[in-house]
Amino acid sequence: MNDQLINDVKQSTGVSVKQITAVLQLLDEGSTIPFIARYRKEATGGLDEEIINQIHKEWEYANNLFERKEDVIRLIEEKGLLTEELKKEILNAKKLVEVEDLYRPFKEKKKTKATDAIAKGLQPLADFILSLPLTSVENEAQKYLTDEVPTIADAITGALFIVAEIISDNPEYRKDLRDYLYKYGMILTAKKKTAEDEKEIYKNYYDYSEPINKIKPHRYLAINRAEDEKVITVKLEAPKDGFVNYLSKKVIYKPSEATNYLQEAIEDSLKRLIAPSIEREIRAELKEIAENSAIEIFSLNLSKLLLQPPLKGKTILGIDPAFRTGCKLCVINANGDVLGKGVIYPHEKSIGAKIDPKDLQKAIDELTFVVRKHKVQLIAIGNGTASRETESFVAKVINLNSLPVSYVIVNEAGASVYSASEIAREEFPDYSVEERSAASIARRLLDPLAELVKIDPKSIGVGQYQHDVAAKKLNDQLNFVVMNAVNAVGVNINTASKSLLTYVSGLNKSTAQAIVDYRAKNGQFDNRQQIAKVPKLGAKSLEQAIGFLRIPEGSNPLDQTSIHPESYDVALKLMAELKIDAKMLGKPETALLIKDINKPQLQTKLGIDKYTLDDILDAFIAPLRDPRDQFDAPLLKSDILSIENLKVGMELDGTVRNVTDFGAFVDIGLKNDGLVHISKIKKGFVKHPKDIVAVGDIVKVYVIGIDEQKGKVALSMIKE
Repeated sequence: MNDQLINDVKQSTGVSVKQITAVLQLLDEGSTIPFIARYRKEATGGLDEEIINQIHKEWEYANNLFERKEDVIRLIEEKGLLTEELKKEILNAKKLVEVEDLYRPFKEKKKTKATDAIAKGLQPLADFILSLPLTSVENEAQKYLTDEVPTIADAITGALFIVAEIISDNPEYRKDLRDYLYKYGMILTAKKKTAEDEKEIYKNYYDYSEPINKIKPHRYLAINRAEDEKVITVKLEAPKDGFVNYLSKKVIYKPSEATNYLQEAIEDSLKRLIAPSIEREIRAELKEIAENSAIEIFSLNLSKLLLQPPLKGKTILGIDPAFRTGCKLCVINANGDVLGKGVIYPHEKSIGAKIDPKDLQKAIDELTFVVRKHKVQLIAIGNGTASRETESFVAKVINLNSLPVSYVIVNEAGASVYSASEIAREEFPDYSVEERSAASIARRLLDPLAELVKIDPKSIGVGQYQHDVAAKKLNDQLNFVVMNAVNAVGVNINTASKSLLTYVSGLNKSTAQAIVDYRAKNGQFDNRQQIAKVPKLGAKSLEQAIGFLRIPEGSNPLDQTSIHPESYDVALKLMAELKIDAKMLGKPETALLIKDINKPQLQTKLGIDKYTLDDILDAFIAPLRDPRDQFDAPLLKSDILSIENLKVGMELDGTVRNVTDFGAFVDIGLKNDGLVHISKIKKGFVKHPKDIVAVGDIVKVYVIGIDEQKGKVALSMIKE
């Protein structure tokens, strides 16, 4: 491995060379990030998934940058123009843009005003002007008159084109001017005369300015989108005098007869070559920063959403709300199996129409019958069209018939995508799209992770401008988030869907399908040893996956835990040493036994590292530990809230549905989520809302503003 590249990664991550080398070696051997984070802690010093992923990304960037450096050095060397000083500058460059700046003077150029002038033999005149002569430029120019260059003015004009390009190609000038524009420049936007923005979505940017180095990522992405939709024009602007003065000092560093001509070349170089180029470079950098921020926020929100606590052991009724086509019902048991489905019509079928009292009563009776027949414990209502009207109806039925049931509003983002997918058709071949959606809504409450992995993460709806970022970068990161969530929880191999198995460390669509097929043919797995019999599952894949595949009621008690089979021998020795038998796993007395043991002594005696020992002991204490248990459970309700009921100052409990750069959206039971602006999240400075709140959090909020006409509510988490 290249020591310099490893040192570059060390500078970026703050991780030791030893840890970086260990991570890269394990990745090179085909280990996955979840496997390394869980089962190779002794090699990495206990690095988590995020740091390992960062090392991987930084290593890839460093390698790509190094490859480009080598290409540039080779290309310049082939021209016979490479010096040791230039080579050193290229190798020391930290960013790709710096490498390209250094290469620019040597790059083969398409036809330009300068190349045309060079072809006419005016390069020596340009060199003469740049040498700051004390003699007449006009007299020198007479030497270059030809049929192609008939006048002195033509000769000087052509030479100045060459000078302008030489100034533009200077890497030092470009870097300094780029830094100056970023530091002192403004981003300016203006509405186009031909713009179409009927709903005034981008009104804030019709006439807008902000320092470039202050603009927030979400604002920049909004500006980009408005520009792409041809609503506004965008430009970056810095004090022109600053650019001109800088170049004048660099280029005209002593008195000369060429001063006026050089001043002309400087202004031409700035306007025609440098300014447009560095503006593109800065905008590309701003976009990358904004994209990374949007992806980070989306990733964090998605992770929190996936890791919402499951409501295990419940019989749940899922409702996909609608007006004209009726509300689709689907009841599932504690395993997610469908017990029954149907449709009710509790709403008017068109705007302005009134529902027939007989139809309303029929809907009340049908819902009551379904709840009682299946002993429904929870009702999950999708938050799409007619959601709040359906909530009102459900609350009315619960109170009217004293039903022992609560309800939850479930974020159904992506449910329609799932319902029309191949996965949904395989699961529910005889169901309509809406019936599949009702089943999915119920299952999202039963086990959010198991259901949400069936949907493209981009469709889950907890992002911020996710459709404006690079698709591959977003997909890679979101898949990483889903994989981390699945492996953090672990998977019951006997009940997991193909979609869930696909995200298990070491598995893919093909091997996940092979497990499902094997299970269908041979019945449930009794122990982890049987997993090795699955076709297509090679030794490396098995090693990576097996620790994350759990068998809760198998013949070997260790198979229900996160202990990897490679550590079973030492786990059994440890059980014997501590006098723990299989029946004691997860019992309070086991935790008491472990509490006062001498860990260093056990490490030496059993020949294991501290990380493996801690993980095994943790599995003895809680063999079925689920990291989701530490998060807030969904807020259960039995009555409704309407915007007319609200008053400024009212205190409410709500569920965080989305976190963005500018605040958090909180579901308090209204049609639209209320916004807690970043300034109202906490007293004092808040760098970013994600530092305080997360998707799924149950928070106490106070009403500070009500707009009944727009159906919007402003909230605060600060008690005034």
